[in-house]
Amino acid sequence: MILLVEDNLDHAEIVMRTFKAHQVDHPVLHMTDGETALDYLRRRGEYADPEKSPRPDLILLGLRLPRVDGLEVLKKIKQSKALCGIPVVILTSSQAGDDLKMACEYHANSYVVKPLEFREFTALMRSVASYWLNCNVNPRGPR
Repeated sequence: MILLVEDNLDHAEIVMRTFKAHQVDHPVLHMTDGETALDYLRRRGEYADPEKSPRPDLILLGLRLPRVDGLEVLKKIKQSKALCGIPVVILTSSQAGDDLKMACEYHANSYVVKPLEFREFTALMRSVASYWLNCNVNPRGPR
């Protein structure tokens, strides 16, 4: 499963449609804010049942999220023994050096800047999915 944490609904729709069109064999769970994503990952509240809230194989994480910022979400994921092995790809429009620096300090697995052109964005999403779900060896092992 892919956890997509993206508050831009248009971008989220492009990601999900691209994955579906290219038969990415992982369901996508979309969340629009950092607090809800952390509740899901930490299995709090409505996400307490591990059977209904499986750990994602990949997290695509926006930076400028409501409620809890993406960098804070990343920091909490990588500080958690239960979550730190999940690959986190920062998916952002920001090319700011400070954002990249903080993402690296918080151990993001990748930092990807969303292109403005639709074709480039969909091609990038295909590449991200292919690499992280097919080529990369997950430290948590096969699922």
